[in-house]
Amino acid sequence: MAESAQLQFAFQKRNYMLLLAGMALLIVGYMLMSGGGSADPNVFSEEIFSFRRITLSPIVIILGYIVVGVAIMDRPKKSAAMERGNVVEKAEVVTSKKRK
Repeated sequence: MAESAQLQFAFQKRNYMLLLAGMALLIVGYMLMSGGGSADPNVFSEEIFSFRRITLSPIVIILGYIVVGVAIMDRPKKSAAMERGNVVEKAEVVTSKKRK
């Protein structure tokens, strides 16, 4: 087998950056949803039905989950040298099997 084969991790820097951005969106979305309570439990506050809590917050949270999903599913791009190395490595395996 090729001695110069590099170990490639499943997550690259891009994946981690997308994951952090998605988590930040989730935190912001849940923060937008919080609040709206009444100081007096006998008085109903209409503030819980605001645009921010009913519409904006769920949209931000869904976007956050989409970004996290993309961060997990995004495959790292292989460099041309890495691809050539894999082809050479596979060819060596095939030729060594034929010799046996």
